Amino acid sequence: MRKMIEYISIPEERMELLKRDKNWERQFKKFSDVKVSLNEDIEIAGGDPIAVTRVKLAFQAFGRGFDFDSSMTLLDEEYTLEIIDISVYSKSRNRLMELKGRIIGTEGKVKNIIEKKTETKIAIYGKTVAIIGRFQDADKAKDAIHLILSGSKHGTALRFLG
Repeated sequence: MRKMIEYISIPEERMELLKRDKNWERQFKKFSDVKVSLNEDIEIAGGDPIAVTRVKLAFQAFGRGFDFDSSMTLLDEEYTLEIIDISVYSKSRNRLMELKGRIIGTEGKVKNIIEKKTETKIAIYGKTVAIIGRFQDADKAKDAIHLILSGSKHGTALRFLG
């Protein structure tokens, strides 16, 4: 059987977290027989292409700001990762910060409401908003976030969620 090898780059500060805390290695060994090596990039190798792809998705989520336990849910094929590039909606750094603030809301209320109503997890990191959830739930959360980023009022976006 041929071995599939994938590579993924994540931000340096996130990579440092992986190098410092080796707890993630033990967790992966429980769930999959995929081999992971940390170099400049993360190398993921294994005989099962689906497992390799799911592990790559988990590391991508970790790189986008999720904690490792949340990222691990992506090993379950019912879950997906959606990533929204906020910079598409912004021309300046100040506007980018405003948009991130709109998604988070006062004391995290908007983000928490979206997470609760869609049963998803949301991470805002760098120029992206990432969502982990079941396909339909993640899609609904993504639509609500796009509404907010497009300038809709919070009430409108949250009513959309039902």
